[in-house]
Parts: sequence; C-alpha cells; structure tokens
Amino acid sequence: MGFQDLCYRKHHKKLKQFQRVEIKVKMDCEGCERRVRKSVEGMKGVSKVTVDPKQSKLTVEGFVQPSKVVHRVMHRTGKKAELWPYVPYEVVPHPYAPGAYDKKAPPGYVRNALADPLVAPLARASSFEVKYTSAFSDDNPNACTIM
Repeated sequence: MGFQDLCYRKHHKKLKQFQRVEIKVKMDCEGCERRVRKSVEGMKGVSKVTVDPKQSKLTVEGFVQPSKVVHRVMHRTGKKAELWPYVPYEVVPHPYAPGAYDKKAPPGYVRNALADPLVAPLARASSFEVKYTSAFSDDNPNACTIM
C-alpha cells in the first residue's frame, strides 16, 4: 500500500446521483417564492431550481439528497415542506376513491395511494374487490339493501 492509495481512500466519497426532487411548500406571495428559491440556490450540488407558486411546488435538480433539501427548506424558510405527494390521476387505478382524491391537489393530480399501503386500500383495489364493495354502497342506486 503506497502513499497514493492512502490519500485516495481518505478523500474518496460515495458519489451522489443526479436527481430531481419535487417538494410541496405553500407560497402566498412573491416574497415567499423568493425566500423558498434562495433557501436552496446556494446549496452544494444544486444545478437548477424551479418554483411554481400556483401549484405550491419547488423543483430542485442536481446532485442532492431529497431529505436534506426538505430539511433545508423547512429550516431556512420556517414553512412546512414535504416531498411532492401527488401523481397524475392516470397512474392510480381508482383516482376518486377516498384517500386518493384530494381537494387540495393541483388539477389532474391525486395523492399517491400506491406508495403508502395504509392510506387508501380502496384506491389500490382490483376491479373484483370494487364490484363487491360498491354492491352495498349507498351511492349505488342498484345496490342491495339489507334491513
């Protein structure tokens, strides 16, 4: 083992992968938008920052870790921040099931019910399960009533 091997091992770090991190942060005005943008612009590894105040969405691209970006936004702005919880409604088998449908979601998006198994079991249900659960539903005019 030579001198070069020791130096290489000492300074060798695991390389981070280029990622696109989407974060939900509520922004009411241009000042909030600017504060959110500036909170991550100086962060090491960040190459591009995009802010969409209408959707309350911050997109950060670069060699970063998602958890560190969320923590930095929360710490620097004092706002509640979370990873983007929405997916396009075409991705979810039953987008209007309770738990998947969210009034606060941007148009064309629903909550990601496939990621968390405890959130919306009906949103992930197969058509066979849905047929039997809707057979006894009050919303179904042809439902069976047992009384």
